[in-house]
Amino acid sequence: MTASRHRQLAGTALLALAPLLLAQAPAPEAPKPATPATLAAQRAVAAALPIDDDRDATFARQGFLGTRTDPLIKAADGRPVWNLAAYDFVAGASPDTVNPSLWRHIGILRQHGLFQVADGVWQVRGFDISNMTVVRGATGWIVIDPLTGRETARAAIDLVNEKLGKRPVTAVVYSHSHGDHFGGVRGVVDEADVKAGKVSIIAPAHFMTETVSENIMAGAAMGRRVNYQFGTGLPPSPQGQIGSGIGAGVSGAEITLITPTDTINKTGETRIVDGVPMEFQIVSGSEAPSELNVYIAPTRTFLSSEMTTCSLHNILTPRGAKVRDTRLWAGYIDEALQTWGGRSDTLISSHCWPRFGTSEVTGALASNRDNYRYLHDQTVRLMNKGETMHEIAEELKQPPEIAKDWFNHGYYGTYNHNSKAVYQFYLGWYDGNPANLNAHPPVDRAKRLVAAMGGSKKAFSAARKAFDAGDYRWSSDLLSQIVFADSANKSARLLLADSLEQQGYQAESAIWRNQFLTGAKELREGVKIRPTNAQNADMIAAVPTQELLDSVSTRFDPSKLGGKTMGINLVMPERQEIAGVEITRTTMIGRMKPVAQPVVTITGPRRALLGLLFMKMPLAQLEMMGVKVDGDRAAAEAWLNAIEPIPGGFKIVEP
Repeated sequence: MTASRHRQLAGTALLALAPLLLAQAPAPEAPKPATPATLAAQRAVAAALPIDDDRDATFARQGFLGTRTDPLIKAADGRPVWNLAAYDFVAGASPDTVNPSLWRHIGILRQHGLFQVADGVWQVRGFDISNMTVVRGATGWIVIDPLTGRETARAAIDLVNEKLGKRPVTAVVYSHSHGDHFGGVRGVVDEADVKAGKVSIIAPAHFMTETVSENIMAGAAMGRRVNYQFGTGLPPSPQGQIGSGIGAGVSGAEITLITPTDTINKTGETRIVDGVPMEFQIVSGSEAPSELNVYIAPTRTFLSSEMTTCSLHNILTPRGAKVRDTRLWAGYIDEALQTWGGRSDTLISSHCWPRFGTSEVTGALASNRDNYRYLHDQTVRLMNKGETMHEIAEELKQPPEIAKDWFNHGYYGTYNHNSKAVYQFYLGWYDGNPANLNAHPPVDRAKRLVAAMGGSKKAFSAARKAFDAGDYRWSSDLLSQIVFADSANKSARLLLADSLEQQGYQAESAIWRNQFLTGAKELREGVKIRPTNAQNADMIAAVPTQELLDSVSTRFDPSKLGGKTMGINLVMPERQEIAGVEITRTTMIGRMKPVAQPVVTITGPRRALLGLLFMKMPLAQLEMMGVKVDGDRAAAEAWLNAIEPIPGGFKIVEP
């Protein structure tokens, strides 16, 4: 599964040029077993877990109608993009190398197939990281969230038609602006039918803007970090990846996009969708910058999108994103509880499994609300007493009254990470201590610290002592300093890998586990970084030209032009667009209007011009394909040479 695929999901990056990272070592060192300290930690976790009354497992099984016979979902070229059997090994007691709570969680989450959740409402679960919800309309199917990609979505709708009878899809609802909730749209509908008015596509306000913009500026960095968050290089196994916390994993299917035809602007708006009355709640600014929930009135079913799932969510994703508003999030849940809770018999979401019965619906909404509100309020309380984000993260624990509900546990987000995010939301990264205002960068700091400890041998001895005592947080800290001071120190690299691995085994959060184990893998095997030039036509077409130019300006190196200034026009006849680029001595400014006196004008389809700016295709090659250059060709070449390629990746656990 490529990093570009995960980058598309993570923030719907538009040019899938994220790094593909491959292990270098021909015979990598095998994962280690759990240490005695980890065994003790797992026993302590098991002893402290809430009573399991089998309610979650029962809800997850309820309404099961069947699944695919062939577990492999493949692309048109025969390439597997999803394996329904990937987690068949999950059975029985938790292994020593998996947190017992996480093992229970993936055992429920791994179930796949078609499930009836209410009269006329079904979900396909386990065919991707997200769920596809299907509602019977008067003339066809209404699909809410068509998964991540074309192939998995098509497999899901095929299963629906096989089990329930074939009907056309008459409407699609995108719940929010993350790729796993719209990317499979071309697997369920034909765009020609959308344009002909046969299929409506409903989305929250600002959907297209947020879909294409959330991580275009930081796409390369996010793409690399997504490898860690989702453990893309880890095989599912007791010593490898154990899902993502809110789903098994992310498919390798082709992400697609069709522009919505109808927009929900505010809470309380209603639509009759193929004969089915629906009410909408706008929850933008919580889990996604553009998001809605859906109340399916005739069946008393509330779809809570990604606002409430089977896990505490992320206020700031480890892959990177803009920090979310926890107070607003809790407020939206309370609004849903007050408005639809008592009117609902079923609570579903776009991840995980449902909850059945009005008391379950209201109880789950209230408990989720309290979880986010407690996290917010107590972080702010401690913050205003002068505690730093790290001190708050160490002190703030989920209270038993909230932890008794399994769905509040940190299988995806964690109190530790989220409390830091709340702090950052209000105060930023700086803790106010001037000693941290101008600290040395990592490598320089590491060299100074190792020298202050008496050299690498003494530092390693202290790290080994901490590791043997089961203090993996401290051993990892010390060993990381040694590795950043000298990345060739093999003993430090391997022991740091072992230390991170044990932390991964102990983690309740699936994505914390993925990050620890990915770091361990890269320390042992190294990484080979090479770019991939895969593109996604739907996503590229959706990006405004202005935003693409702003992105290109972040790769412009003025020193390569030697202080020259110039103006350049880019003409895209098929879009009836002309963009002007002003080059000053220090910056590149793109505008959606022509430069008055350009030194050169480049004319061609926007896709070809993007080949120049993003794929670094030679100008001469594009001229052979019909691109025209009028004016100072040498100036055009100099400008293009001053634009750096999209970064092919970077190292994380070493300098």
